[in-house]
Amino acid sequence: MRSGPVIFGFDGTAAAEQALREGAAVFAPRRALVVSVWEAGRAFEVAAQPVRAFEAPGAPLDQNDAFEVDQALYDAAQQTAERGAALAREAGLEAEAMAVADQATVADTLVRLARELDGQVVVVGAHTRRGLSGRLLGSTSRSVVERAPCPVLVVHDGSGA
Repeated sequence: MRSGPVIFGFDGTAAAEQALREGAAVFAPRRALVVSVWEAGRAFEVAAQPVRAFEAPGAPLDQNDAFEVDQALYDAAQQTAERGAALAREAGLEAEAMAVADQATVADTLVRLARELDGQVVVVGAHTRRGLSGRLLGSTSRSVVERAPCPVLVVHDGSGA
């Protein structure tokens, strides 16, 4: 049996909140880690990208400004994780919050954490998609299901949209 926490991928959306509530109903009172993934270094990437094809990149972003943008992104991710952890505690879990900089994708980050922390299960929300786009588009939840070293609970948002 795995000894690590229940890992919740939490981005603050309605689907993530529903996944947290439903996951807590199944896994309370276990230890939980509510994870919000953010993109470190994004400010540098955006500043270097051309606005239109064949345009020169924008003016270089001052390092201090880029650091401030990254810090703001981290702070927002931490606040999101804290809000999710508070919801998890209200639902009976022993929850901690963690903002994690992604190294590739959100799914890669959640799978890595599940491996490193010996996660019992990963819980993620999924937005319902209809029609052909729902069958063709990849998703974070699908990628986590395919690669996680532990069980994965995927909770659909129920919108049917």
